[in-house]
Amino acid sequence: MNKLPDYTPGTSVQIDSPKWKEMTEKVVEKILNARPPSFENCDGGLYVGDAGISYMLYYLSQNSELSSKKDDYLKSAMQYAQVSMEYLKRYKTNDPPCSFILGKAGVVALGSLLYQTIGDEQSCEKLCKEYEQLSEYCTPINFFRNGSDELFVGRAGYLCGAMNLQQKLDIANFLNIEYILKLELPCNNLDEQGYYYVVGDDVMKRLCSTMVQSGREYSKRCKSRSPLMYHYYNTQYLGAAHGLSSILQMLLSFPHILKTDPAMEEDVHNAVDFLLSLETSTFNYAPSMEEVGPRQERPNCDELVHWCHGSPGIVYLFARAYKVWQDDKYLQACLRCGELTWEKGLLRKGPGICHGVAGNGYVFLLLYRLTNDQKHLHRAVQFAEFLFTSKMEHARTPDSPYSLYEGWAGTACFLADLLQADKAEYPLFNVLF
Repeated sequence: MNKLPDYTPGTSVQIDSPKWKEMTEKVVEKILNARPPSFENCDGGLYVGDAGISYMLYYLSQNSELSSKKDDYLKSAMQYAQVSMEYLKRYKTNDPPCSFILGKAGVVALGSLLYQTIGDEQSCEKLCKEYEQLSEYCTPINFFRNGSDELFVGRAGYLCGAMNLQQKLDIANFLNIEYILKLELPCNNLDEQGYYYVVGDDVMKRLCSTMVQSGREYSKRCKSRSPLMYHYYNTQYLGAAHGLSSILQMLLSFPHILKTDPAMEEDVHNAVDFLLSLETSTFNYAPSMEEVGPRQERPNCDELVHWCHGSPGIVYLFARAYKVWQDDKYLQACLRCGELTWEKGLLRKGPGICHGVAGNGYVFLLLYRLTNDQKHLHRAVQFAEFLFTSKMEHARTPDSPYSLYEGWAGTACFLADLLQADKAEYPLFNVLF
């Protein structure tokens, strides 16, 4: 149970920038010393591999408050990324090539971001082209028999990568038609205003349509009350890691595509409302449909309050739904998720963002951006402070303690985002655009 001091109404929250800058830099130094780039650490892609550490360094290099470290961070980021890219050439992985969080697609996207940042446009665009070509692997409706649509290895992840590339590359500012032709990039990725899309709109429409069709078909097979339902290893997960919420969130990340097909948007809308209807009395959500209902619910002391399973991950779907549809019920759902996260979010599973304290701290930064309410900024700072208390010394050590999702790399992103709370973004999961 959380015993941290809560916000006093009417007070202004001041971020101690020198303190959090120093703490962020110390965490990064700790990671780089403990886990130098190595083939042994590349498996697991962005999630627990060296690619995730590279992404942390890239993300911190974009933070103006850490500008004195920008060149150092980019240099190190390239080292981790290059090892990750070489690893993919030498070793075969079990995940589909289009896998964004765990596999090749994530490493390709990361390389694109880094090359653009250092001004190597040609390498950037070659990797962008390769990323689009990877869409061929996830075009078949059932390309991965254990679940083709979820975030870590499926279509939702591929869409997540495309979204991140489009947001972060700002391609329109450094591409021109002559350069596109020179690199033999697909010209049908240009819209009427001459804006170049990393993944062509026709490809994105096809993938979104396939993902909705997949959800419809599985919903009918399992007789779901939701018009869209999905499975991963035969489990109907609901949370952000493998479940319904992140799949719907990624579809909502491309509202212009949904609006071209009213039936598709209606099914997505109804599926979001179905998930909202599953809110428990504690403002949480079951990890899967197998645990929905009074007889299946976990005791309150055992409920999962993580990004991967529970309100701290599902909140991003409702934030995106609020952004797209402007319905206050989604904002209120976000705020309830925040209350549960404040009450039960100080986890014993380590500092990470997947199922740790920093991941839950990100909920408050999201709510601060949504509402501009100082209460949420206060709560984010409190969770950050908790990471360095003696109680965290007794927390469980993650399997990958320095990684982006399980360990300190993701935590470094959270600490750095205290310095730019108005731009804070759970890694690779931006919804407020």
